[in-house]
Amino acid sequence: MSTPDQKMLKKYADLSIKVGLNLQPGQRLVVHALRYGGVPVHNAPLIREIARSAYQHGARFVDVMWRDDDLIRSRFKYAPRDSFDEFPGWQAKNILEFIENGDAVLGISNVDPDLLSGQDPEVVDLYQKTFLKHWKPISEHVRRNSVNWSLLSAPLPGWSNKVFPHLSPEESERALWKTLFDICRLDQENPVEAWEKHIKNLAHRCDYLNEKAYAALHFTGPGTDLHLGLPRGHVWRSAGFASQLGFPFTANIPTEEVFTLPHLESVEGTVRATKPLNYGGSLIEGFSLKFKQGQVVDWSAEGGEQILTNMLQTDPGANRLGEVALVPHSSPISQSGLLFFNTLLDENASSHIALGSAYRFSLEGGETLTDEEFTARGGNASQIHVDFMIGGGDMDVEGLSAEGKTEPVMRGGEWAFSLE
Repeated sequence: MSTPDQKMLKKYADLSIKVGLNLQPGQRLVVHALRYGGVPVHNAPLIREIARSAYQHGARFVDVMWRDDDLIRSRFKYAPRDSFDEFPGWQAKNILEFIENGDAVLGISNVDPDLLSGQDPEVVDLYQKTFLKHWKPISEHVRRNSVNWSLLSAPLPGWSNKVFPHLSPEESERALWKTLFDICRLDQENPVEAWEKHIKNLAHRCDYLNEKAYAALHFTGPGTDLHLGLPRGHVWRSAGFASQLGFPFTANIPTEEVFTLPHLESVEGTVRATKPLNYGGSLIEGFSLKFKQGQVVDWSAEGGEQILTNMLQTDPGANRLGEVALVPHSSPISQSGLLFFNTLLDENASSHIALGSAYRFSLEGGETLTDEEFTARGGNASQIHVDFMIGGGDMDVEGLSAEGKTEPVMRGGEWAFSLE
């Protein structure tokens, strides 16, 4: 185990509490990674610093849900095949209790990309669907920004080696820690001020796109010719939000994206992923999707095709899109030149789209709509929300107005408009 520099670890923890959550005095905090049963025990040094920072900023109580990946491997190796619909329901209920009480929620996004490599895809599918069933009430709150929540990552054995395969386990973990610190702007003199400036810049990008109110976007690049209709009243957002309780927070650390929702019935064409997708510990690689009237009608993958198929068949909304996000190729994460096999990081290196549910706050008044009203206005509903990367240095994006006028939004993966 490679323990990072304590000073940097403290700055990372403080960033998660001050900028990520903007934790308020008197709030409780739950730290989790529910899909896999909790936060890896390997990350205890970071979690201790997060708890310290939370208490120093007025938290009443910090609850941490833990996991051990070896237990997950043992389950897949020895447990009965028909037992994977079992789930520790108390874990989901615990997080839901915190949310309903108005407390803060911090997720740790990290898993060995090969954790479930070689496992029966049907068993993996049951495992994923069981999680999604129990996570659904929580995801509804997240999509409405009921409370201040955030997501960050931390290195793990296996994952670190996947990112830096030429290094020893200890060296690869040390390298991944340093990379995380750099892309999270912790190398700057005042990381909090740097993040405040960055979030304002993203908000200005959103203001520009919201003023344009494009009716559609057109993506073109290698293997991609995709037309995305945007519903009337769509709203461009960044990860800088305010909870329903009025607390500003930053949902993802790091973040480089601005995003909105496509119309669930107005997606046409073909798209090819530019990076592999780590879906719950299984890799889907070299995949392409063809859309017609908003639905995926054909697909292929060089690796993990059955996992992709099962994901698309999760429910009726799983084969439609719920998000489109724009990220410049010059983002710090992209310029690292690394493939992270982690959606939180890879999605902020590349423009991307997401299969599954749309966020309610991406539509004007969406938080107050019923499911039927949200769908009628073009918002997709599903148990899943799976981002995958489609951008790069050779991706162009056009904005199409309601009058049919076409304007460049991105050229060669970079913004085609200036904020000055």
